[in-house]
Amino acid sequence: MASLTLFSDKDRSLRRRHPWVFSGAIAREPPGLSSGQTVDVRDADGGFLARAAYSPSSQIRARVWTFDEREAVDESFFVSRIESALEARRVLVPAGQTNACRLVNAESDGLPGLVVDRYGDVVVCQFLAAGPERWRDAIVAALWRTAGATSIYERSDVEVRLKEGLISRTGLLAGAEPPQLVDIVEHGLRLAVDVRAGHKTGFYLDQRANRRAAARYAEGREVLNAFSYTGAFAVAALAAGAAKVTNVDTSSSALELGDHNIALNGLPADRVENIEADVFALLRRFRDSRRSFDMIVLDPPKFAGSRLQMDKAARGYKDINLLAFKLLRPGGVLLTFSCSGLMTPELFQKIIADAALDAGREAQIVERLGQPADHPTALAFPEGTYLKGLVCRVG
Repeated sequence: MASLTLFSDKDRSLRRRHPWVFSGAIAREPPGLSSGQTVDVRDADGGFLARAAYSPSSQIRARVWTFDEREAVDESFFVSRIESALEARRVLVPAGQTNACRLVNAESDGLPGLVVDRYGDVVVCQFLAAGPERWRDAIVAALWRTAGATSIYERSDVEVRLKEGLISRTGLLAGAEPPQLVDIVEHGLRLAVDVRAGHKTGFYLDQRANRRAAARYAEGREVLNAFSYTGAFAVAALAAGAAKVTNVDTSSSALELGDHNIALNGLPADRVENIEADVFALLRRFRDSRRSFDMIVLDPPKFAGSRLQMDKAARGYKDINLLAFKLLRPGGVLLTFSCSGLMTPELFQKIIADAALDAGREAQIVERLGQPADHPTALAFPEGTYLKGLVCRVG
């Protein structure tokens, strides 16, 4: 087994079971290693630390498969890890709650760089790093054997693959071609998912519990659903008795699918207003025209993909939240989210507090929100906790 040797002061994170080895920690590596090759990671004295997948193009030079020197990384390894992840979901996602969930959550399920989501009978994979890319056939075979799917589809069309030296890939991996829209059920509500071209693997499964939380505040309220995508928050709010929902997104096709989701659930279309627009610009227009709402949902895309983008991201979060606070009526509720993993909960709260202060509004946190149980975080991998949200009530 080829080995990477770390500098003497760079092994602490691995000893604490963090699964990443950065390029700057490596003192020696043999020439000719290939992308995704399994390597041992050793300390400066030659002691075994971990077994990992090598990535020559990434700053994360190796991602750990196992900390057990006795464990081989082969086809049976992936069967075992996937079976374990699926078994956990039978407990983490109670029967009858939904037929859509995350089956494999990358590093936090011991399979770094691999994301697998289920939508009914369709399983969608993302191979995000060199390791799972090298073992793709074994992973697909293990999923076909264990997941009980009729289709396994690939959505490895994300920017992070470029950092791993990998090209974008999509398409059928096993079974029958999935339908254009896959219907799922979430807390008794029907939602259509475009697994071929939708965001992420087709849908924001990580907001499942937060959509239910939104429903608790929606009855009788006029709701602004910003960055609405396909309107899942709108469906939850209307089903809970919202008086009206205004969806805002830059994508006309997403708004159209949102209308489809309203119809799927037999909800009143006359209570829905769709606006195709840039959210930042529209919030300013609403402020200038003195439009107001009882409840606002801010679920923006990731603003910070690297530490260099954090200052800009912080300004973006403050901007939209300041505007939202100005648009809320007295007693109104703001549900605000960040899916930027580099944004800590403490910093996010500070940004929202500063936004309320600058807006001249008094506000309370009445609930803290995050990702659901099928998106677990390994204790030694805090980066796995990326989604954070606050429910704020204004005076």
